[in-house]
Amino acid sequence: MKAIAARRNHRFAPVVLLLLALLVTGGVYAALMPSPAVAAAADQSDIEGGKALFRANCATCHGPSAEGREGVPSLVGVGAASVDFQVSTGRMPMQQNGPQAAAKPPQFDEEQISQLAAYVASLGPGPAIPPQEQVDPAGGDAANGMALFRTNCAMCHGSIGKGGALSEGKYAPSLAGSTPTQIYEAMVTGPQSMPVFNDANLSPDEKQDIIAFLEEQKAGSPGGTDLGAIGPVAEGLWVWVVGIGLLIGCAVWIGAKSS
Repeated sequence: MKAIAARRNHRFAPVVLLLLALLVTGGVYAALMPSPAVAAAADQSDIEGGKALFRANCATCHGPSAEGREGVPSLVGVGAASVDFQVSTGRMPMQQNGPQAAAKPPQFDEEQISQLAAYVASLGPGPAIPPQEQVDPAGGDAANGMALFRTNCAMCHGSIGKGGALSEGKYAPSLAGSTPTQIYEAMVTGPQSMPVFNDANLSPDEKQDIIAFLEEQKAGSPGGTDLGAIGPVAEGLWVWVVGIGLLIGCAVWIGAKSS
């Protein structure tokens, strides 16, 4: 201790203390940070089958080893969740070039999609396809999901997930036809213009709450017609054009009858 105390005023002491502080901070962060979801080990036959499908259907754009090309992203490290989302929604293979890939009927069956996902997952770690219990709406809190959705998602997808326009010909799609698995995968992979919501932004339980809220919207509007569910614009148009129009018509009719 005397030796350490004698060297506390050494000119390199601040540097040593700074390095120690950085090491401790890094160790604590590594121990406490949420671990990224990675694909589980897949059967080798699925990987080989996915590799054959990839080279026959995807390599033209993404390259034979999924390394990507100019204007086409690399798929190394995107994970199984990204492939499952893009292919199961029919966005990939892309039908035509445009501001963004549109959803359409999928080109592959479930087994083929699983094989493609297994192959891409084998190229590098990335978000895995979530287990069914993680996306089960019954396990979520719809009320909390509503608050989370309107804070993080409604500015693009609308207050109940009916979609909306973005800039440069892009758009936020309606979520009415999306499965719980696809919604979860979109949040963890951030397709197209959508940001990634990792576990530091939204915990797995909070993602499940959002899924529960969106599932409840599929039950319809308890208050009657939803006027397209696009918010106050449609409601204001109804009030001004139809509501006030009727009042003006009634006033004119009353005035004509009294004259």
